[in-house]
Amino acid sequence: MKELKKRIMSFVYAFQGIGSFLKKEHNAWIHCTAIALVTWGGFHFQITSTEWCIVLICFGLVLAAEAFNTAIERLVNLVSPDYHPIAGDVKDVAAGAVLICAIFAAIIGCIIFLPYLIDC
Repeated sequence: MKELKKRIMSFVYAFQGIGSFLKKEHNAWIHCTAIALVTWGGFHFQITSTEWCIVLICFGLVLAAEAFNTAIERLVNLVSPDYHPIAGDVKDVAAGAVLICAIFAAIIGCIIFLPYLIDC
């Protein structure tokens, strides 16, 4: 029973982390706005189930990358509150990873949605 409680609590903590991420991170709000717009577009253009799967994977990857970036930034700020070039580089690399995911998600979005837009 103790192990079951630990497993349940791990989910509680994970949801608390998601809540903290969504409440405090402005970039997460931007990503969620993009997700809402793309979701509307998906329903509007009635994209295929395969296209939905690809879009959902992109949503998850970009949000997860932003969450990892947030965790890295918070940890770096904790252990290196004063400026340090390596700490800055770590934060820049983490932010770059989010940008890479967002760029490729946008490219995938263009590949999926442009044919629907052209047919309008």
